[in-house]
Amino acid sequence: MSIQPLQGVWWKKVEPAEKLWIGVALAWSLVLSAMMPLWAFTGKQNPSFETYRTTNVEFQRKVDAYVEKNKVGEDKGMPVVAAKPGEDVYMLGRMWSWYPVLKFKKGETYRLHLSSTDLVHGFSLFPLNLNFMVLPGYEYVLTVTPTESGDVFVVCNEFCGIGHHTMVGKIIVE
Repeated sequence: MSIQPLQGVWWKKVEPAEKLWIGVALAWSLVLSAMMPLWAFTGKQNPSFETYRTTNVEFQRKVDAYVEKNKVGEDKGMPVVAAKPGEDVYMLGRMWSWYPVLKFKKGETYRLHLSSTDLVHGFSLFPLNLNFMVLPGYEYVLTVTPTESGDVFVVCNEFCGIGHHTMVGKIIVE
C-alpha cells in the first residue's frame, strides 16, 4: 500500500485576512519575546539582594551571636529578637523552623541575612508577595523595610521533608 497525498486545500494560496492574522501573531510574539529580558532588568519585581558563600557552622555562629546579643523574649520556646534599625539581622532556615522570631519597627530599613543549614528552603512572606530560595552554603542579604504593623509569617514554600508543613516562622512589625 502506497502513501496517499492529503486531500484538501492546503496547497492553495493564503488569503489576505489569514496573512493579516499571521502577521499579528508574529508581531505579538516578537513584542512578548522582547518584553521578557526588558522587564527582568527594568521591572521592580525582583528583590535587591547580595549573596556570599558561607559554611553552615559560620552562619550558625553569626545567628547564635545575634540572638544572644538581642534577645528580648520568647514565643512558644523560640527566642524573640528585637532588631535595631539599620542593623544586620540574621534568620536561619533549618528543618523545620525559621530561627529566631524577629521584631522590626514599621518604616525602618533592615539588612536581613538568610541561610539554611541543611536543605533548600523557600522563604515566603505571608501575606506579602515576597518569595526567595534559601540554599545551604550561601548567605543572602535582603534589604527589608516593613510598611505595615502586625505579624508577618515566614512560610517555607519548598518541600523540605516530613515536617515541611510546620515550617512557619514569624516577623513581628511594631
